[in-house]
Amino acid sequence: MTTNQLLSLGPELASFLEEFAGGFGRTEPRRKLAIYVRGQLGQLPRKSIEPMALAAGVKPRTLQEFLASDIWDEDQLGADVRRLVASDHGDPQAIGVIDESGHPKKGDKTAGVSRQYCGNTGKIDNCVMTVHLTYTSFDGEFRTMLDGSLYLPQCWHEDRARCRDAKIPDDLVYRPKYEIALEQLDRAAAGGVRFAWTTADEWYTQKPTFVRGLEERGLRYVLEMPKNFALWLHDPRTGPATPAKPVENLCRYSRVLMRPSWQRYYIKDTDKGPMVWEVKYAPCWLPRAGGVVVGPYWLIMARNALNPDEIKYFVSNAAPGVPLSAILHVAFGRWPVERCLQDEKSELGLSHFEVRCYPALKRHLLITQVSHLFLARQTQRLRGEKPGVDFAAGAYGDQRPSRRAALAEPGAGRAIEDRRGQNRILASEKRQRSEEPHENTPRRTRTGQHQPRNASSLPSTLNTQSAL
Repeated sequence: MTTNQLLSLGPELASFLEEFAGGFGRTEPRRKLAIYVRGQLGQLPRKSIEPMALAAGVKPRTLQEFLASDIWDEDQLGADVRRLVASDHGDPQAIGVIDESGHPKKGDKTAGVSRQYCGNTGKIDNCVMTVHLTYTSFDGEFRTMLDGSLYLPQCWHEDRARCRDAKIPDDLVYRPKYEIALEQLDRAAAGGVRFAWTTADEWYTQKPTFVRGLEERGLRYVLEMPKNFALWLHDPRTGPATPAKPVENLCRYSRVLMRPSWQRYYIKDTDKGPMVWEVKYAPCWLPRAGGVVVGPYWLIMARNALNPDEIKYFVSNAAPGVPLSAILHVAFGRWPVERCLQDEKSELGLSHFEVRCYPALKRHLLITQVSHLFLARQTQRLRGEKPGVDFAAGAYGDQRPSRRAALAEPGAGRAIEDRRGQNRILASEKRQRSEEPHENTPRRTRTGQHQPRNASSLPSTLNTQSAL
């Protein structure tokens, strides 16, 4: 924001920060919170402690103490973020997007720093890794970072003396990133945040504990799969006893997926024109530890209409009859977390932290979420839109979008072009609202049955014929 914009929003920002007063027993740390948030929202080229403090006319030590040693409840701050999102921006079809982010750092003293793959630099690098949960409305018009946690590498976990030097508490131990993500989903649910959909990239799909954790929490998901992910297109408990095979091979050679014709779907508008993918789908079963077979799930195979060599695979536990367009909307809907991370890094200084101890790093992550929520709320206000989309009660009493998404058929270019030209502030992509009615409850595996109905929705019974 420019200085004039920030000044004009002074009353709104002050009122917004009052929502977080519960985590502060005294006015002094609350004043420091306002300085920190204003510094992140301002136009400083680097938003670390020293330039933000100097711009506000205070000593850098003031903000250093605010992060490292002042007494205030950072957990309450995170809870208040979730409370505001749930109360002011609740969307019955909200999507929870999970991702991680690397923050390059020099030296070996910063809490959690280690040589590991860093997406920021695209290589193995010395960095701090954080795991994030983004909340986005189904139409993508409102999105904000809901949670962020430090990933503690194994080498740190095994060196508790090093952890104590960085003020990492003894109860903070190594946990796989997917366990951190599940904990974030639990905190969101405890704070009243409800997700109709959850999505993540293929790394998380390969962790059976993560997928099982989503199911145990009753969460409906669409997850991308790597091409070597092994599964069955028939139930091996009742059909031929064949080993699970890579999804790429099954989709290429299986009669179940060779026979149906491709269905063409409009996904969204981009700067380069409409994104259209061709889709096939089939029920599938997944292997779990100990030789356990679980399913049925939905396998969705999608290829780029303009580049047929680009193929993606998704798995979903969506309920019978859910429109395929809605599942594809979620499958290709991970961009909000990428956009939130981009906004937080480029606009709010997420990776600019120069603190080394864990309490200061944790507080920096939480305050950045506060700043991003304010930015998201003001962006939505300037758009003049209401939170979420308009919903009408469905046949089963649950809340569902009331208007239908367009299915892109050959020759439907005019319909796609008509959706262009809408104003977007934080996102460069122009989003289509996929708003077909769909069940809000994930389908149970093992006993769930579903059958094909038509091209635009998932079947509601299974074809138990062998895939090969």
